[in-house]
Amino acid sequence: MVEWFVKAVPEDSTSRRKLLLSAGAGVAAVAVIGALWSNSTSGSGEVELDASADAVVNSQSSGTLFVQVVGAVVKPGVYEVPIDSRVMDAVALAGGLSPRADPASLNLARIVQDGEQIIVGTAGDAQSRRTASSLSDKVNINTATAEDLDTLPRIGVTLAERIIAYRDEHGPFAGIESLLEVPGIGDLTLAGMRDKITL
Repeated sequence: MVEWFVKAVPEDSTSRRKLLLSAGAGVAAVAVIGALWSNSTSGSGEVELDASADAVVNSQSSGTLFVQVVGAVVKPGVYEVPIDSRVMDAVALAGGLSPRADPASLNLARIVQDGEQIIVGTAGDAQSRRTASSLSDKVNINTATAEDLDTLPRIGVTLAERIIAYRDEHGPFAGIESLLEVPGIGDLTLAGMRDKITL
């Protein structure tokens, strides 16, 4: 073996230097290829997983949604608010209630939903509703608030809310008898308020 090595290595220094450089380059190439192959088979999955995890974290950390605030506010518009924000937070971003706003026209403590429109009514609208109600002895079941419905015989807070929910889901009542489709309202209940309601 030693004799073969002695014969294989040139005696002159120039040729020997070239041979050593070539051998060194070959070893380096093998090492680089081995490292690349190792990364491609064992590390790629971890890199992709880390990237996906980062994307999820970034998405969750943004934690915002968009709402539109219109009506009696100082600066109506679309605003970006943090998740779990209240209506009052969105109204504050819109510059707050204007002097003609009716605070009772909306629930300021309610949690907002992404993409919703928050409408702030005016005091004039509220006064008009109260005036129209006072001019009539009957409650309009298609426009009445839960408070208005609660004044009817045999209708408490729970049934009033059910009437509002049914109206929101199915649209205006086509007739007085349509109230029978509301859960909890039967013939006896309807008879007790028939002369106090209208469409």
